Amino acid sequence: MAVKATPLHDRVLLKRIEEKESVKGGIIIPDTAKEKPQEGEVIAVGAGKLEKGQRIPLDVEVGDRVLFGKYSGTEIKLDDEEYLILREEEILAKLSGAAKAAKK
Repeated sequence: MAVKATPLHDRVLLKRIEEKESVKGGIIIPDTAKEKPQEGEVIAVGAGKLEKGQRIPLDVEVGDRVLFGKYSGTEIKLDDEEYLILREEEILAKLSGAAKAAKK
């Protein structure tokens, strides 16, 4: 996916991963009642944070699935797609390969 935005320093560009429409009981939740997902896929990363003249690379890479806080980051819209840009420190966890496979 070619995104026309490159985050600066220790910022990360995410695309939220939408949850499925229904739950185990088969109840369909309307869009107005849904909470925004707190899981996303890393689309682009900045070069890293500068500390004492040294660039410290980020712990996340493009393609990683991550969890982030409910009120983290800033929502932006690029080419009719919604993204979230946030600092690396606002990312709570990286999901491992097993967690990725279980979600699919």
